[in-house]
Amino acid sequence: MPHNNAPFDSLLLSQVRLGIVSVLMTRRDATFSDLKALLGLTQGNLGIHLRKLEDAGYVSVRKAFVERKPKTTCKLLAKGRKAFLAHLKQLEDIAREAT
Repeated sequence: MPHNNAPFDSLLLSQVRLGIVSVLMTRRDATFSDLKALLGLTQGNLGIHLRKLEDAGYVSVRKAFVERKPKTTCKLLAKGRKAFLAHLKQLEDIAREAT
């Protein structure tokens, strides 16, 4: 159990959503295609998880056309960054207690 007894963020318990947020923590933004390739996901699977993160206010998803081709760009929002850092802190607390 985490040191501060707070539950983990259920959105970030998903390996896919944690992966998406982890990628976006290290980049200003990422295209849908980049995330799909980096995380080895199908288009449908990535779309479902991005929607959950977007609905929670963790990421923004912007769709545009570039040279007549659709381009989806994802960006981590402050709420998502805060949730990710809190998740990491809980893991660090558990690791510290275990050693």
